[in-house]
Amino acid sequence: MKTIDQLIDEVIAREGDFSDHPADRGGPTRFGITEQVARANGYTGDMKVFPRDRALAIYRSTYWTRPAFDQVASVSALVAAELFDTGVNMGVSVAAGFLQRALNVLNRGAVDYPDLKADGQIGPVTIYALRQFVAKRGAAGAVVLVKALDALQGERYIALAESRPANKAFVYGWLSGRLGQAA
Repeated sequence: MKTIDQLIDEVIAREGDFSDHPADRGGPTRFGITEQVARANGYTGDMKVFPRDRALAIYRSTYWTRPAFDQVASVSALVAAELFDTGVNMGVSVAAGFLQRALNVLNRGAVDYPDLKADGQIGPVTIYALRQFVAKRGAAGAVVLVKALDALQGERYIALAESRPANKAFVYGWLSGRLGQAA
């Protein structure tokens, strides 16, 4: 399975260098890090020269460690990689909420583990449920869980484009895995 460094490198490769697409609400972006996220992490300079090492640090802290996707990786690297990807593009609480919702519908009516509160925060209860799910369903179950996460992500992309037509410029790229790039 891929390491967090590999996952970050893949995101940066998809996102590219500097972008300031007129339809992108994120505004100026470099290496996939929006100006708002850069500012929230202490960067005050021009986004055109935002350093790659700062992007790496933000991806690791904001999109991996803080939302506990690193803890998910200790149970299923496949699921953690999907959450990281979704978290970068939609926000980590959205990704965590998707995990909780998917685990709830895959627990066989709370037979395998109790339903989770879908609060978008991964803590010990969510990790426990994931451990129980993987113990019961194995590697094949993790693949099914990722399919459920992909389905939730895809539905959200379509809803975003339906509610804001300017987002249609990005849907093909979002669905093809080229996060945020107009096709």
